[in-house]
Amino acid sequence: MLKAFFHNITILAVFLASSLAGWSQINTDQVLRVGQNALYFEDYVLSIQYFNQVIQAKPYLPQPYLMRAIAKLNLEDYRGAEEDASKCISINPYLPDAWEVRGVARQNRGLNNGAIADYDQALALLPNNRNILFNKALAQEDEGLNAQADSTITEILKHYRNYDKAYVARAKLRLAAGDTIAAEKDIDRSIELNPNSLNPYLLRASIAIDKHKDYERALADMDKAIKLEPRVAGLYINRAFVRHELDDYFGAMADFDYALDLEPLSSTALFNRSLLLMEVGDNDRALVDLTRLLNITPDDERALYNRSIVYSEKREFDKAIADISAVIGKLPAFSSAYFMRSEFYREKGDMKHAKADYEHALALAKKNAAAPADGIIASDGPSGQRPDDTKPEELTREAAAGRFNALLTIDNDTRIDGDYNNQAIRGRVQDRDMQIDIEPYIEISLYSSPGELSENTYSMKEIDDINSSRMLRSMVFVTSKPVRLSDTDLIKRHFESIDYYNSYIATHNPRTIDYLGRALDLITVRNYDAAIADLDRAVAMSPDHAVAYMLRAQARYYQRLEAEPYASPDDKSSLSGSRRETLTIALADIDKAIEYSPRTSALWYDKGNILYAMGDLDSAMDAYTKAIETQPTMGEAYFNRGYIKLKTGDEQGGIDDLSKAGELGKVSAYNLIKRVRRIR
Repeated sequence: MLKAFFHNITILAVFLASSLAGWSQINTDQVLRVGQNALYFEDYVLSIQYFNQVIQAKPYLPQPYLMRAIAKLNLEDYRGAEEDASKCISINPYLPDAWEVRGVARQNRGLNNGAIADYDQALALLPNNRNILFNKALAQEDEGLNAQADSTITEILKHYRNYDKAYVARAKLRLAAGDTIAAEKDIDRSIELNPNSLNPYLLRASIAIDKHKDYERALADMDKAIKLEPRVAGLYINRAFVRHELDDYFGAMADFDYALDLEPLSSTALFNRSLLLMEVGDNDRALVDLTRLLNITPDDERALYNRSIVYSEKREFDKAIADISAVIGKLPAFSSAYFMRSEFYREKGDMKHAKADYEHALALAKKNAAAPADGIIASDGPSGQRPDDTKPEELTREAAAGRFNALLTIDNDTRIDGDYNNQAIRGRVQDRDMQIDIEPYIEISLYSSPGELSENTYSMKEIDDINSSRMLRSMVFVTSKPVRLSDTDLIKRHFESIDYYNSYIATHNPRTIDYLGRALDLITVRNYDAAIADLDRAVAMSPDHAVAYMLRAQARYYQRLEAEPYASPDDKSSLSGSRRETLTIALADIDKAIEYSPRTSALWYDKGNILYAMGDLDSAMDAYTKAIETQPTMGEAYFNRGYIKLKTGDEQGGIDDLSKAGELGKVSAYNLIKRVRRIR
């Protein structure tokens, strides 16, 4: 408790020091030390904020760039880590850690040759370093330089004979070279040295399945792997495959069930379980799984194919025909699908269509027998030829069984992690399950809530003037994190404030500020129509009042957003006429506010959000760019611009902007970067 207390006091002191940086120099040594502490305790995003402060104060120091690169590396922002490590190297090329960090970042980006060069530079400064040598070997293997990788691993084992990971890495190389016996010896040695390492069990299980068809041995290794990593859905999927091969249907079903408990949207687990249910005749539950799978991946031809079979078993032939027709639409040369549809039509009594499909299927099957098309027809033997007496219909049904009715497996993750020396916002925030959308509208509010790390209130001269005048009943903020009221007493207080303004305006000559004040209360209680009416009066009285225009745009934006929350900004046609009209008027108000306050970054940012809601993504990006020009530390603008770049196909530009947003404290940026890499 005392440790946490003093740590928090230190953080507070540092933030206070940084806030006074305008008139005093921050203690960069202290800030760097606190940042290193945060890094040690895996507060990666927080540590970046400290390193930012040091870099801003003393951009010529190499250490904060190196520390920030390490934090970004742990957040899987590999491009950002590479850039920071490069900056550190340009300042001081004699830091081996900087070369190593850049090598790791490049290796994770697939830039293996650059990574190898960096590791060589690091090894020149730290000869025979085990971790750097090992990462170099992995980069060489990834680049296809297997002989060089083997030589590097031999060098490692010359100095570190009991390094278990090196034996696993060499086993993979020997397996690739076809030397299964030597590979198994290396795997056994790795397990002897470290029986708690996952990868050797997975690799040995794969050898048992692929090379020996020894499913009992594979099952034993899969059991050990699952004991080490009991929360990985893919391991249960693969063990279920092994159990199925051993005719342990109950065990296989239990594994698929648990895999889906861990990952409810696992398409592989859903597909496999549906096949197993079909195999035991439980068509109703199989139908549920296949339908769930098609809700996730609507174009999955395997699921459509098998669901058509289930529908036919249930004698729902119209649905069966619809599914198999969808398969034919995707695979027009797939003769077995035509045979199936012919049978469905025949069962339905539609002999005309049944005959047409059957004849077309025969013609395709003969053609496929001569030259298999697109891998749909699998060959029986190494020559790719089939027996001459094979009937076309039998041939295609066999092919369909191999292509569409076989259990799927997940690639065992035997990729060996590098040895790098090194839920809240702490730790690996990129692994958190986040709902990703653009950052919200920045608004004028009577409340502000603190953010995770980044600044959530913004400066606007006109708001500062209003607060200084004390003409409103409370302070006003420009914020990206407004408070949504749920407290009954607070809501009641705003209705009382509205009553006060009603009385005052009825008995006095109202001023612009009075209408602004009542509009703020009305917006807070979400009475947007009444708020817009007050702001109309304010604008009529003060045609050059930037705050009035900004506030009216805000009311109109939320008015339509709440009326049609599910309208998609990706499709302009999805916007109703009234929504588009309201957003167009809101955009005009924002443009008017910008005319009178062009250096207010929040106005340009809000313009971007309105344009995004209207589906005008190019103009939205231009507005966010202008917001960044007026305030280069505006993380929200970088995030939203990066998000749109990804949507429009500019992957690298999007990742660059998201990296900068994460650096500026937008935690969800790291999650989105990881998702983009996973989709590649």
